[in-house]
Amino acid sequence: MARRVVVTGVGLVSALGIGTEATWAGCREGRNGISPIEGFDATRFACRIAGEVKGFDPLQFADRKESRKMGRFIQFAMAASQFAMEDSGLQVPNEIADNVGVYIGSGIGGFEIIEREHRNLLEKGPDRISPFFIPATIVNLASGHVSIRYNAKGPNSATATACTTGSHCIGDSYKIIQRGDADAMICGGSEAAVTPLSVGGFAALRALSTNNENPTTACRPWDRDRDGFVVGEGAGVLILEELEFAQRRGAKIMAEVIGYGMSGDAYHITSGSEDGDGIIRVMRRALKDAGLPPESIDYINAHATSTPVGDPLEVKAIKAVMGDHAQKMAVSSTKSMTGHLLGGAGGLEAGITVLAMRDQIAPPTINLDNPDEGCDLDFVPNKAREMTIDIALSNSFGFGGTNGCLIFRRFQA
Repeated sequence: MARRVVVTGVGLVSALGIGTEATWAGCREGRNGISPIEGFDATRFACRIAGEVKGFDPLQFADRKESRKMGRFIQFAMAASQFAMEDSGLQVPNEIADNVGVYIGSGIGGFEIIEREHRNLLEKGPDRISPFFIPATIVNLASGHVSIRYNAKGPNSATATACTTGSHCIGDSYKIIQRGDADAMICGGSEAAVTPLSVGGFAALRALSTNNENPTTACRPWDRDRDGFVVGEGAGVLILEELEFAQRRGAKIMAEVIGYGMSGDAYHITSGSEDGDGIIRVMRRALKDAGLPPESIDYINAHATSTPVGDPLEVKAIKAVMGDHAQKMAVSSTKSMTGHLLGGAGGLEAGITVLAMRDQIAPPTINLDNPDEGCDLDFVPNKAREMTIDIALSNSFGFGGTNGCLIFRRFQA
């Protein structure tokens, strides 16, 4: 019999707030974290808004010497991991260190460091490149730093699967524990891609909203006036533990992970197939893994990013998988408040999903005033809702056609 895996801690950093409860309070209140970009001069950019994390002090989470060796995505991961570890109460003495792992990914890594050091190369020459350049930017260094901080000597890895990264890291960690290769995993995703090259690149794809005059309403999933996504930054980290391991140490149990699915579209590098095939298959795989019928799902935290093409595809797929039940459950996009964290999105949204189950509150989709044609599910428009959430699903989809789906259940002994 497969080992049961539970969530004992959640750590979040987002444009809504630095800390788990700060971010969750913003979600419950339907606040918007999107505003004009302050991190660089965006005057000449088509998109001049983002979900930036304001007031973040990396020295609260790492000393000055350590912090110099970290890209901003690593600093966010350190902060979210600290919040998650404090939430869980997990300690990692040497006796158990080999059975505690870290699996934190990023879609892009240290983009701001890459841009800065490239300028140094061109303007000052190769001798002026920072010796910390490589370790500050590569994706697996978030896991590396976190493992060192917490003495976690078990499985150590990182995934870079675009906007599905965080979900894949959590799902893979679930399977690592389930098969007995670890007793606990610190897992999730982090991203810090509000940089000139990143924002400019996504804008060149015509993927971003250009509603610069109205930043608080620019991200509007499923609304007929949506015009693209808004880049966000931050991190989401969960502490997963094998059930008996968690119970032996008296941990509080927030939820149980019961299903995980992966799929590939094999269709297009940036767009899903018109029939939603990859999304349909990933949700069905997760349901099969959980051993559940579709009608068991109470709430879906959707991937919906506020793009004209992507949002209705996910609706079409949900209807195909859920049948008549699609009209009976709640579905919301918290990206409407946080922006799209790219590789950090799956971690942030899995954490929000767990908190929604904890408090029995479905977070809203804000800015949804006029649902587009065919977008007719219960999207919890504009205001959070108290409701029974026993089983919840979280979707993530990424460039290259890579999809991930996680299913959580309220814990039952």
